[in-house]
Amino acid sequence: MSSHFTVERVAHLSSNILEDLAHILHACVENGASVSFMLPFSPARAQGFWQAMAGEVANGNRIFLVARDEDGRVVGTVHAILNLPENQPHRADVAKLLVHPAARKGGIGAALMRELVKSCAAAGKTLLVLDTVTGGAAERLYAREGWTECGKIPGFALMPDGELCGTTVFYKTI
Repeated sequence: MSSHFTVERVAHLSSNILEDLAHILHACVENGASVSFMLPFSPARAQGFWQAMAGEVANGNRIFLVARDEDGRVVGTVHAILNLPENQPHRADVAKLLVHPAARKGGIGAALMRELVKSCAAAGKTLLVLDTVTGGAAERLYAREGWTECGKIPGFALMPDGELCGTTVFYKTI
């Protein structure tokens, strides 16, 4: 895949976007990403996950970004969860930074995160929080992008193959 891409915010998950997102999620899980799903993981389950989220995006409860390659295909995504408890109106939880395995190492993940920070700031958020697999590439990405590590939790989740993995928690004040 090309290293030329654009990042955009979407307010509606169209059928074309849903299809691309399902393809990305399926490929990421099949390649070992610990992003809530276990193997075997079907493309239909990936499609169902994104379809279930479409309402959250449409009603403004999530800031949803995609990265598109020069052919217009979605090759990466990230979103921020905005609908948190009433005593946390200043913050958002970052979720599902995913870049298709064939499109990695081209700056897409970093560009998505930078744009998400800008979008969250524009929405009045001043604190972002996320967690990621300890020792993974995303952990290094967040550190490079200026996120502050605040702890590690061993055995927090399972990898898609069932192996326990730790998680590292990060925050960013904006």
